[in-house]
Amino acid sequence: MSWDSFIYFAIASGLCWIWGTFQAFHQQRKLALGVSGIGSILFLVFIIGLWISLERPPLRTMGETRLWYSFFLSIIGIALYGKCRYPWILGFSTLMSLVFILVNILKPEIHSKTLMPALQSIWFVPHVIVYMFSYAMMGAVTLFALYLWFRKSPENPSQKEFMICDNLVRIGWAFLSLGMTMGALWAKEAWGDYWSWDPKETWAFATWLSYLLYLHLRPSCKNKDFLFAWLIFSFILLQMCWWGINFLPSAQGVSIHTY
Repeated sequence: MSWDSFIYFAIASGLCWIWGTFQAFHQQRKLALGVSGIGSILFLVFIIGLWISLERPPLRTMGETRLWYSFFLSIIGIALYGKCRYPWILGFSTLMSLVFILVNILKPEIHSKTLMPALQSIWFVPHVIVYMFSYAMMGAVTLFALYLWFRKSPENPSQKEFMICDNLVRIGWAFLSLGMTMGALWAKEAWGDYWSWDPKETWAFATWLSYLLYLHLRPSCKNKDFLFAWLIFSFILLQMCWWGINFLPSAQGVSIHTY
């Protein structure tokens, strides 16, 4: 399956997600979950097909990582909707998945079979997939926090709603920690050292530390506006870690994470 097939799977998955969201807002929970799930399955079929076609995991380019981000966002949205029954959660995850799909349609990247020696490691697939899942989880946290922060309601976010945020951060942070550990083991194997303060590693550590600080501040801090702002700040750090470093002068021609 080549990249040329992406548009067809993207349209089919997108329509399923949109239909599922529509049904969620009309209180058709089972139908919403089923249709949205079909959309995610179709998207996964394309990822697997591309993997087979490229004869390597589609995790090398930014476009390929955006595929995983869209897929994981849809899965997280479905899971949260199934648990919390908030239709807007499914709507937000659908919207963000479609945004990243649109970016891939408008800005396709070269998807060759080439894989540099450093990427030919057993750590390549689990490290990148774990990180993309954590990025998608933190994206869901940010959307949830923005909703609670700006919604037009005289009521403050309930303790239950804050617990949802906290649990998502805990899960996302655990996967960030796992991804960093795998990355350190991979670095030792590929470059002979666990950590080199490469720009990518520095921003990854800053992101990890920022979410950890949120978890420590959360029990004692009563200022909910500050906590929401901190979550958004942490997500900005995450964006720098994911793709922002590509535009930093310090990473040009120096970073071992520039492929």
